[in-house]
Amino acid sequence: MVNSAGDTTGSTTGLTVAVIGGGVIGVSAALRLQTLGHQVTIYDRKGLAAEASAGNAGAFAFSEIIPLATPGIITKAPKWLLDPMGPLSIRPRYALRLLPWLLKFWRASWRDRYEASVSAQAGLMDLARAALERQILDTDGEAMIQRDGQLQLFESEAEFRASLPGWEARKAQGIRYDLLTSADEIAEIQPGLHRRFSHAGFTPDWINTVDPKAWVEHLAGQFLARGGRIEVQDISGLRLNEGHPCLDLGSHRISPDRVILAAGAWSHQLARGLGDTLPLETERGYNTTLPAGAFDLKTHVTFSRHGFVASRINGGVRIGGAVELGGLALPPNYRRAEVLLNKAESFMPGLARSGGQQWMGFRPSMPDSLPVIGPATASDAVIYAFGHGHLGLTQSAATAELVAELVEARAPSLALEAFSARRFYT
Repeated sequence: MVNSAGDTTGSTTGLTVAVIGGGVIGVSAALRLQTLGHQVTIYDRKGLAAEASAGNAGAFAFSEIIPLATPGIITKAPKWLLDPMGPLSIRPRYALRLLPWLLKFWRASWRDRYEASVSAQAGLMDLARAALERQILDTDGEAMIQRDGQLQLFESEAEFRASLPGWEARKAQGIRYDLLTSADEIAEIQPGLHRRFSHAGFTPDWINTVDPKAWVEHLAGQFLARGGRIEVQDISGLRLNEGHPCLDLGSHRISPDRVILAAGAWSHQLARGLGDTLPLETERGYNTTLPAGAFDLKTHVTFSRHGFVASRINGGVRIGGAVELGGLALPPNYRRAEVLLNKAESFMPGLARSGGQQWMGFRPSMPDSLPVIGPATASDAVIYAFGHGHLGLTQSAATAELVAELVEARAPSLALEAFSARRFYT
């Protein structure tokens, strides 16, 4: 058969597929499977783009192949963790529960694991870049895309030099960039920044969407127009019944042919019903979105040492980022959003900070910064697609293509051993 994206497949069609999760990963996977002829229903407890997909920075960050767990990070972490408003913090009430994850994070920072993670991430990013272009073409989505590049800023030559191994790793993977060594060079790309930023790296192929929530709604609109279904429904359990996947929907149960688990930061709770205990934690991200006219932002800007970004959203500016490890239950600490906005005001003279809207979201994070993409250990009928951290939007189209290949028992476009749930059992 020939599908609407223009590719040819001889796979069997017509499976019933339940996708758990109405964020960008779940919706992308549902749309891809539908394109291949399957009957797909999306289930989400809140509805479309209600969690991390609603308020992220809107970046398709294909150059971000460096994991959070880098060699030597364990020597830097104590200083960060002692600063509750720093780029990486742990809520004290959550520290003991986080210890097993932190141990795996530390192991992931060893040179052998780090290099393997970089290689795996780079492979996924290559696929993601091409898959996004296919998705844009298939859904007529170019009007929602901004191709403005990204500027990563440094405040000193020493800080810049410390970043060079990361740039070399990007070069080895074929990622284009330009290194800038003066405030004047930086100003040619993004005027209006404080001249304290003396060095930078510019990645011209970086892409953003005009609004991440609107992007998911656009994809979902295509899915619905082509006959898909979306149900606001809390999934209380996922298990196997005589080898077949079974979803508990409260008042009733269903047994689709295949299940895609793409429930973001809640995915590990359902995976436990299949016997998989996976080290998924939440990077709680905070931001403030300022209205149109707040600042004339020309490109996506990353303030490297401070762990946050400025991105253009619907003509306005979104200031957000940093990592707070605090689980799903503790209340938000919006002081973190205020601190980021204060810093942005000093780094971007002329920023109009009035009229901002604060937000906090849960990014599903694995210790090695790699998502879980592949079958559950107990059954190939359940496909995992979660744990992308702050790269869910970036890797959504690629994850969708890989999930579809697994559902149809085709050889995946990318070796998936590095993304398997089984990697945490060895």
